[in-house]
Amino acid sequence: MDQQIIARGGARNAVTRLLDFAAMLARFLRRAAWLLYAGFVAVVFVAASYLAFNLFVRSGVTQVPEVEGLTLATAQARLRERALVMDREAGERYDDRVPAGRVLRQSPAPGSLVKRGGRVEVAVSLGPQVVAVPDLDGAALPAAQVTLAAAGLTIGRTLGIYSPDSEAGTVVGQSPRSGERAGSAAKVDLFLSSGDPSSIFVMPDLVYRDYERVRRFFERRGFRLGSVKFESYEGIGAGVVLRQFPLAGHPLSRREVISLVVASGGDTET
Repeated sequence: MDQQIIARGGARNAVTRLLDFAAMLARFLRRAAWLLYAGFVAVVFVAASYLAFNLFVRSGVTQVPEVEGLTLATAQARLRERALVMDREAGERYDDRVPAGRVLRQSPAPGSLVKRGGRVEVAVSLGPQVVAVPDLDGAALPAAQVTLAAAGLTIGRTLGIYSPDSEAGTVVGQSPRSGERAGSAAKVDLFLSSGDPSSIFVMPDLVYRDYERVRRFFERRGFRLGSVKFESYEGIGAGVVLRQFPLAGHPLSRREVISLVVASGGDTET
């Protein structure tokens, strides 16, 4: 009998604990649902506030269009379409890529957000810088190079032409001509005098000839012998020309220096 009473009491206690757990679970679920709802409402409120603020801010701003490379009239019209005002920077600048009268650069940069009615500064290009080509007539090549460099120009091709009335090596013609306008760093072709054609000779073949006879031949005719180097060469007798400069067949003037390599002696083949 006592055991039955004890069993019934334990069953009631188990039922009571189960009911208490169910009640506690229900309260927890109600609180969790309330927290989720409150969080959802907060997220919706923040998102709506952000979108409303963003819309409010953006309603008074516009995106800066790209106007670089455009003419001033076109750039101004493009900015007016966005309710913006164009301001020109003081001073214009040379540029090899942007033609004269067009926008060289802008500030703010394209794509920036600015208030409607804001100002966009633009710099205007002067186009490529041009200079007057100096007169190089009669100048020697080194002097012509210095003169061109001072003007921001460079030497292009150099061509030799015979000119009886001009000293050899001096400028007798140029392209572009003196006084013409050329872009900065442009090349100027030069025509250099090769002297009087009657004073130009053909270098003879001096190899295996006697050095003393060669020397007397050239000196009597007003030519200059420069360095003469002596080398021993097996099988070649002393005083025989081994090498020469200029080479045989080369045009030769009295201004040029002739260099020789001469055998200094050795066994001679017979």
